[in-house]
Amino acid sequence: MKETLQHVEQMLDGSPVVDVTETFEQFRDMLAALKAKIDARFELTADPSSLDAYGAYPDGPGGRIEAYSGPEIDWMVHSWLGDPAASFANLHLTVWLGPQVDVPHLGIALLVWPEGWFYQDYIPRVNLVERGDHYDRHYAPLDADWLRFREENPDFTWFTSRAGFIRAGLSPNAYCYSFPRARRNVDLVGELLHARVDRWLRWVDEAEPVPEADRAALAATDLAIRRNIADRDPANVMGVRYFGQELTDRLVRALWGGDRVLPRPS
Repeated sequence: MKETLQHVEQMLDGSPVVDVTETFEQFRDMLAALKAKIDARFELTADPSSLDAYGAYPDGPGGRIEAYSGPEIDWMVHSWLGDPAASFANLHLTVWLGPQVDVPHLGIALLVWPEGWFYQDYIPRVNLVERGDHYDRHYAPLDADWLRFREENPDFTWFTSRAGFIRAGLSPNAYCYSFPRARRNVDLVGELLHARVDRWLRWVDEAEPVPEADRAALAATDLAIRRNIADRDPANVMGVRYFGQELTDRLVRALWGGDRVLPRPS
């Protein structure tokens, strides 16, 4: 299995400048279809803190952040940032559940740098070594598929973050790969993401409720995890490069809900 150890900005700066708008649009359509599945299952309201289109796209760097909340969803982010005509785009669909169930959160990211890259994880909200029952229910059944993907897809190169904190946040079954932007590879990523979202939605439907006395602590843990991931993301440097520190700080707050208006579910 090949491995990539570079920072995102190193991958971008070490590559030729090419127009990746076609792949960007494929990724954007992919996330829109996945979001439609989630929209169909949950009651969601757009938070007034959402950043609509910003920047100069399509005539330069730009982006958009849509943030949502609801009775079962603490915070959902559907966003993109970049300059597709100049090799780079970063897209996210991340869903953080409320404390009523202890199902893992859903994390998806797609990147063009100008090669393809994707991340998908069921973001842990408990200590998996401590909670063996939680591991057995949500992670152990995924081992065979995770290993098979590594073994059967030589086009995909495992991406290891140089930031130890980011590595510490991955579950044992996270997907984090770079790959050539051939349509067959993009389609493979789409098939995998749809299967993972479908599984996650089944978990939510089948979950037992968390006792009310335990929900406040779980919500506090969720927020700490979400904020730390957003604040410490090494890719934040790309926001500073395109839009400066002030707007980047606002974008990062949007990822974890620092300026949210809607109340958190309880």
